[in-house]
Amino acid sequence: MKPAVPEPSPPPEGPAGNGAVTLRPARSDAPVSPVARKNGFMSQQDTQAEVQHPQPSVGSIAAHRQHAVAAVVSDLEPDLDAGLDTYEEAPTDGAPLPQGRFLDRERSWLAFNERVLELAEDPNTPLLERANFLAIFASNLDEFFMVRVAGLKRRIATGVATRSASGLQPREVLEMIWARSRELMARHAACYHEDVAPALADEGIHLVRWSELTDKEQARLFTLFRHQIFPVLTPLAVDPAHPFPYISGLSLNLAVVVRNPVSGHKHFARVKVPPLLTRFLEASPGRYVPIEDVIAAPNHLEELFPGMEILEHHAFRITRNEDLEVEEDDAENLLQALEKELMRRRFGPPVRLEVEESIDREVLDLLVRELKISEAEVYPLPGPLDLTGLFRIHSLDRPELKYPKFVAGTHRDLAEVESASAPDIFAALRARDVLLHHPYDSFSTSVQAFLEQAAADPDVLAIKQTLYRTSGDSPIVDALIDAAESGKQVLVLVEIKARFDEHANIKWARKLEEAGCHVVYGLVGLKTHCKLSLVVRQEGETLRRYSHVGTGNYHPKTARLYEDLGLLTADPQVGADLSDLFNRLSGYSRRETYRRLLVAPKSLRDGLVARIDKEVQHHRAGRPAFVRIKVNSMVDEAVIDALYRASQAGVPVDIWVRGICAVRPGVTGLSENIRVRSILGRFLEHSRVFAFGNGGEPEVWIGSADMMHRNLDRRIEALVRVVDPGHRAALNRLLDTGMSDSTASWHLGPDGEWTRHATDADGQPLRNVQEMLIDARRRRRGTATP
Repeated sequence: MKPAVPEPSPPPEGPAGNGAVTLRPARSDAPVSPVARKNGFMSQQDTQAEVQHPQPSVGSIAAHRQHAVAAVVSDLEPDLDAGLDTYEEAPTDGAPLPQGRFLDRERSWLAFNERVLELAEDPNTPLLERANFLAIFASNLDEFFMVRVAGLKRRIATGVATRSASGLQPREVLEMIWARSRELMARHAACYHEDVAPALADEGIHLVRWSELTDKEQARLFTLFRHQIFPVLTPLAVDPAHPFPYISGLSLNLAVVVRNPVSGHKHFARVKVPPLLTRFLEASPGRYVPIEDVIAAPNHLEELFPGMEILEHHAFRITRNEDLEVEEDDAENLLQALEKELMRRRFGPPVRLEVEESIDREVLDLLVRELKISEAEVYPLPGPLDLTGLFRIHSLDRPELKYPKFVAGTHRDLAEVESASAPDIFAALRARDVLLHHPYDSFSTSVQAFLEQAAADPDVLAIKQTLYRTSGDSPIVDALIDAAESGKQVLVLVEIKARFDEHANIKWARKLEEAGCHVVYGLVGLKTHCKLSLVVRQEGETLRRYSHVGTGNYHPKTARLYEDLGLLTADPQVGADLSDLFNRLSGYSRRETYRRLLVAPKSLRDGLVARIDKEVQHHRAGRPAFVRIKVNSMVDEAVIDALYRASQAGVPVDIWVRGICAVRPGVTGLSENIRVRSILGRFLEHSRVFAFGNGGEPEVWIGSADMMHRNLDRRIEALVRVVDPGHRAALNRLLDTGMSDSTASWHLGPDGEWTRHATDADGQPLRNVQEMLIDARRRRRGTATP
């Protein structure tokens, strides 16, 4: 049963029997999104100015070498918005869009995490993958509280919180989060205790508590405790001489109550579970026990509190506000300011207290009082707490309990079939653009190889690169360092404010600087989130630019787990666009329009809204028209309102979203032509695609931007237009497959509820789009499943 929690502006029911939802017209003071601004597209004067600067900007490199641009000037003339000037914003006939048309974004995020939980609950999901989804659910919820809930509480406390676009007051949103997350966390714990853990035991993987261990196992773990755990433990007493200790965010702790046998006084102490130790310890082959159980064993606690009587102990865990606030305008050095803020992050106020449901009331009251947390933020749960530890269990070498192994192959346009030597990626790109689809196409033999070849090639003069997230042992970083050390000009945009990767990115920024790379941190007030690489190469008497524009990070490890797209190209327009954009990011430039790019925060939202409105004109003229969008999140009101207008005009709109979606599909008179689907699976759907019917000449874009305020207003994001007809067709086929009723997915209803569609009317499993793509790659290599 679902709890009675505040709903976002519930609309009245439609006529009986038709399942429709109707919404009231918006009041004049309702949160109606602004009308899309007039596009700042490049004018004829801009075109002429562009013609005066045909050569690529490569700074001072190779000034002694003769070179020219590997394209005639006409090839670089902007054509991005040709034909759009004849189209105006879709008319609304003066009728305002209705009130309550936006779903609440926080509730939508919780619904996304519920879909993750449903995969853990699904008995058809491989068993260790179910454990993995339980860990992902827990990790997702941790971040949600650290960022979204913490931010909402901060805005309420400072008096700057306003009514959300869904119509809810800030306090209503917070209370809805508390109620909904409590329900989901209870389901999560039940799935572990009643389903996944027993099923794992049937497969010889026993997750047990201390009392379930044999005497031999306990003796073995006592030896382990004495030699490897006890030395790093620090019990902290609480009394007049010892104030209540600071409890770090996401740390697992033991609240211990002891009694002095001489005085008879009871005392409270806290023991922190060392975060660097293994979460589940192997007591014997196939039997694992939580580390806090080992620490809390009676004879083990006696080692920590000799001479005291151990009365009780309880596990608890705190989640704190860990979002960052750096005033960039006032910071003399952004790197130093961020490092200082990272130190303060550990001391953010608490936003959630998880406790074992068996906790003594007196101990709980002490924690609530000392941590200054409300009862609504206390979550009693059956132990063990912190099931992110199941990531460790998922890593066990039991392939029969996981998804079948898949090893990505080299993209067929990059594969070298005549010899075992590495392919010449530059030669391949001179022949054709290459559209990559990770993880089905190997990242290491495409994007990584592209940068490694550029670093080693003596004819490459410059490499320009954005880095938002990358791995700790990144071959991308190594290639950039090699290029700099060989004398090439290397510019790296390191986004040191990438959430929860700040420490790693600061480390790599310093390493790149020490190697001689030019490291910059983007523009003040904006995160650099676009995924771009630019290589400038001397070829005879000319310079040629090679580019990569992607939807995902330059992270070799996550490229095997995240679904992403990327375009490798030698197209001179894309190369010129990237040169202009990098110059804007590294220097002083006011360029806001490009040839084959849409760039936030200036032109991306307006460019997409104009194209959505253009589809209305095509539809009214009887030409082919549609809008198809695949994103992680769909929240931006201006874009959603444009989609509503398109739906009202009769344009079919398909939205494939992984996470948050504020669109209400299927509302009579507003969105009956809008369908919303979500797909979750073994890979994290991460690519962003925007496709338009365009009167029979389809237009398709890929890039880094989700439809959220932060992406469109506070980040540098880039979309690139895909021009190859085969690539456009392939992307439209992908969108068709994802939206098909024969594909397993979740469907969003007008009431904001998601319904899973995993089987057909006969109970047979629907197609899994990820498995279909895996099998397609295997067929190319002759290794498809029968």
